[in-house]
Amino acid sequence: MRRLRHLTGHHRTGTSNRVLGLLLAFNAGAVNAGGFLVVNLYTSHMTGFLSMLADNLVLGNTVLVLSAVGALLAFISGAATTAVMVNWALQRKLHSSYALPLVVVALLMLVFGLVGAITLDWRTPFSVPMTVLLLSFIMGLQNATVTKMSSSQIGVVTDLGIELGKLLYWNRTGTALENQVRSNHARLRLFAGLVAMFLIGGIAGAAGFKHVGFVFVVPLALVLLALSLPPLWADRARLRHPLRKAAPAQLPPAP
Repeated sequence: MRRLRHLTGHHRTGTSNRVLGLLLAFNAGAVNAGGFLVVNLYTSHMTGFLSMLADNLVLGNTVLVLSAVGALLAFISGAATTAVMVNWALQRKLHSSYALPLVVVALLMLVFGLVGAITLDWRTPFSVPMTVLLLSFIMGLQNATVTKMSSSQIGVVTDLGIELGKLLYWNRTGTALENQVRSNHARLRLFAGLVAMFLIGGIAGAAGFKHVGFVFVVPLALVLLALSLPPLWADRARLRHPLRKAAPAQLPPAP
């Protein structure tokens, strides 16, 4: 319980960021790949939707423009929700600063896993099923959580390529030590691990959705709940009074 509490608690270490980042990379890969099989769209990152928006604005395809706008707004709303929850919890010095958005992610994944097939028929003003907006909102929540907890220290494929380039760089004989290009092996291992976990999660998600269906995400959601509940339990007394701020530190009496 103590290890789980520290993994999603407000006191961050390099180890806790790395372990949680790897777990969330697996989760993002699984949901992203599974979502593609369901709605033919990737929702973990928004660059594709930005390209869709730009292309179809020029082509005059209003339906796809609305689809891209809807997914972007849902993703941004998810990221903004994470920022609000994390900052609110940090101001109150809660242990569950980063557990709060992960609980919301887990609950929404449970909704997606249990009733996702129904939401495919729920049309929205953005010309996409509710499922697309739900997945985009979930990914916005999760991606922002990773960014907040690691202070933007967790990178992706581009950072992996940069570190590989440093590793392969040939320093000429006689180059001063301070001028030599050196790869950060710890960062290289982290980025390689994140890419590998996203890939493994994608394979698992594609296979799971293909053979099991929406319910495949239920165990993924339960893992996130298991990670998030210990710090929430530690904060149970404070969360009963959510509007109460943490008491300021008492000053020592004047001599």
